[in-house]
Amino acid sequence: MMKKSFLFVLTLVILAFTQCTNTTMEKQTVDQKNINDQVIEKVKKALVDKFENENEELIKRGVKHAASLWRSSDGTPDEFESFCLENFINDANEKQMVFDKISKNFESLWGHQNKIILDLNENMDLNNGPYHKVDAMFAAYSPGAHFSNDFYSNKIAFVIALNFPPYSLDEKNELGKSWNSLDWGYARMGDVFTARVPAKLSQAIGVANTNAGIYIAEYNVYMGHLLNNEGAKLFPEDMVLLSHWNLRDEIKSNYANKENGLEKQDMIYSVMKHIINQTIPEKVVNSGDYDWNPIENKAYKDGNEVQLTAEPDTRYQRIIDNFLTVKATDEYYPEYNTFIKRAFAGSKEIPQEEVEKLFDEYLSSPVVKEVGELIKKRLDRELRPYDIWYDGFKARSSISEESLNKITQTNYPNPKAFEADLGNILKKLGWEKQRAEFIASKVSVDPARGSGHAWGAEMKAEKAHLRTRISGKGMDYKGYNIAVHEFGHNVEQTISLHNVDNYMINGVPNTAFTEALAFIFQKRDLQLLGFTNENPDKEYLENLDQYWGLFEIMGVSIVDMKVWKWLYENPDATAAQLKEAVAGIAKEVWNKYFADVYGTKDEPILAVYSHMINAPLYLANYSFGTIIDFQIERYFAGKKFPQEVERIWSIGRLTPQVWMQKAVNENISIQPIIEATKEALEHIK
Repeated sequence: MMKKSFLFVLTLVILAFTQCTNTTMEKQTVDQKNINDQVIEKVKKALVDKFENENEELIKRGVKHAASLWRSSDGTPDEFESFCLENFINDANEKQMVFDKISKNFESLWGHQNKIILDLNENMDLNNGPYHKVDAMFAAYSPGAHFSNDFYSNKIAFVIALNFPPYSLDEKNELGKSWNSLDWGYARMGDVFTARVPAKLSQAIGVANTNAGIYIAEYNVYMGHLLNNEGAKLFPEDMVLLSHWNLRDEIKSNYANKENGLEKQDMIYSVMKHIINQTIPEKVVNSGDYDWNPIENKAYKDGNEVQLTAEPDTRYQRIIDNFLTVKATDEYYPEYNTFIKRAFAGSKEIPQEEVEKLFDEYLSSPVVKEVGELIKKRLDRELRPYDIWYDGFKARSSISEESLNKITQTNYPNPKAFEADLGNILKKLGWEKQRAEFIASKVSVDPARGSGHAWGAEMKAEKAHLRTRISGKGMDYKGYNIAVHEFGHNVEQTISLHNVDNYMINGVPNTAFTEALAFIFQKRDLQLLGFTNENPDKEYLENLDQYWGLFEIMGVSIVDMKVWKWLYENPDATAAQLKEAVAGIAKEVWNKYFADVYGTKDEPILAVYSHMINAPLYLANYSFGTIIDFQIERYFAGKKFPQEVERIWSIGRLTPQVWMQKAVNENISIQPIIEATKEALEHIK
C-alpha cells in the first residue's frame, strides 16, 4: 500500500479541493460571498474590451471561478474588479513564465511539507520504540492546514484562479485528448484552488486519520498464543501478525502446507471473524499475555481459563470519526459535496457510479464459477470463504515457505541490506547500471511498525521512502514480497517526479496507477530471487491468478463503497449500529456475488480489510490497479521492460482514460482479463 496516497495526498486533496477561510468567529460572520452575477458580467466585459476579445473564453472562465472563491474579507466588488483587471495575464509567454515560477515554489512548499509530515509521523510509522501520546499529537498536526488561508490572504490563490481556472472531469477527458503537457500543467494548477474550507476542519481530518492509523498499526495477533480445541499451538512462538495484511498472507502461505495448513487457515479465519464482529478479547490484541482459542473464543492464563472482556467497538468508531470529519467539509464543495464524490470523481477522476457499475459487471461474469470449480479440483475439497485468497496458481505455491524465508532472511537481515540491493534488483529487471543506481539512490528503506508502505517524495531534492517490516531474524518471504511491491511504488514515484515535463503534472492519475506498477514488480519477486518458472502453462496460470484476485478485491471494494453510502444515509449512527451494518453489507455482497461459487451464505470475510478503517475508499484503487496492470503487462509483450516502464510512468498526471490511451492505446476495460481467463480455462481443461 502506498501510505502517501491517504496521508499526504489526502492533505493535498484538502488543499487542492478544499481551501481555508478565516477561522475566527468574528470573521466567519462577515466572510461571505459578495460577488454577484452582475459584477461577474461587468468584469468579464471590461477584460474582453481591454484585450480586444483575445482569450475571451479563458477570461469568462477565470473571472467566474475567481468570483466563486472571493469573500467579503478579500475585498469589495470594486476591489475584485480592479484585481482582475490588474492581474489577468493575456500574453502567452508571460503566462508560461508565471506558471514556471509558481510551479517551482509549489515544489518547494509541498516538498518541504511532505518532509515535515514524514518527520512528525516517524514515531508512528517506524519501528523505533513505543508510542507516547505526544507522538500522536505531532502526527495529527497538519503543516499545510493554513496553506490556502495564507494564499488567499496574499492573493496568490486568486492570481491562479483567474489565470488557471479548473476544468470539469468531462472537459479534461475530452479536451485533454489534444492537450500537450503544458496545457495539462495549466489544468492541474487550476485544480489547486477550487473551494475554501476552514483550517480547523482540515486539522480534524488529520487527527481522525492519525487515530485510525495508530489503531491499525498496533493491531497485532500473537499467533504463538493461539490454541486449537485440543490445546495445541500451531504457529511458532514468536510469530506476530498484523491484521489484516499478515493474517491474509499467512493463509496464502499455508496452501503449500499439506500437514496442518488447512487447520491453520481455519483458525485464522476464526480470528478474522472475531475482529470483524469485535468479539475478540481486548487483552489478546497486540499482547502475548494470554493464550486464546479463537474457535471457542476462550482465553487462558497459565493453563487456566480466564474471562476477558471483548474489545469495544473501536474499529467502527474509527470509521465514524473519519466519516464525521470529512462530512463536516461537504458544504464547502459546490460540485463534490460528499466524500464519496471527492474520492472518486474528484481524486480518482472516475465517478463512483461508473466504478460500481464496472465492478458489478466483472463480479457478475459467469466465468467465475468455472474458475471456482477448477480451484476446487486443485484443492480436492469444497471451497472455504478464505479461498478468496487462493494462491495456488502462483509459482511459489509449490515452493515451501521455509525455503523462501531462508533465502530472504539471509539476503536481507535488516532494512539497510534491502536498500543496498535496490540497484541490483533493477538491473535484474533489465535497467542499465547508471539508471538503476540513480533510481535506487532516490529511495530510502526504513523499518516499518505496520505491514509496510511506500511514501513518495514531493520534490526532486528529497527521497521516496520504502517502509518494510523486518523481525530480528531478518526479512521473511512475506515481508520480501510486500517490499518488492512497495519498491514498485517507489520506482513509479521517482520516475513520475523526475521525468515529467513540468512539476504540476508529476505523479499518476490516481493511486490505482501506482498500484499497477507495484503489482507488476511484485509478480517478479521469485525471478529476483533466482527462481525461473519453466511451466508451459505459466501465462495461463498467471491470468487465472489475476482474475481470482481481482474478483476478491472488487468484492471488498463494493463493501467499502456501500458502507460509505450507508454512513451518509445514517449520519448519526453509533459504532454498534455501524458494526451491525458493515457485517450485514459484507454478507449481502457475499450472497450476491460469492455464495454460488463457494456454496456458503452470510460470510462476513469481505469486511476484514484494515483499509476500511485507516484509508477510507482507497480499496477501489487495488481493483483498478489490477485491471491496468493486466492491460499494461499484455502491452509489454515483446517490448523492453525498463524502457516501457520509463515511458509509461513519465506520461504524468492526466485523467485515467487519457493516460491509458497514451500508455497502451486503449481505455480501461475489464474485457481483456475476462477473455484471457476464458482462454486460460479452455487451455487448462
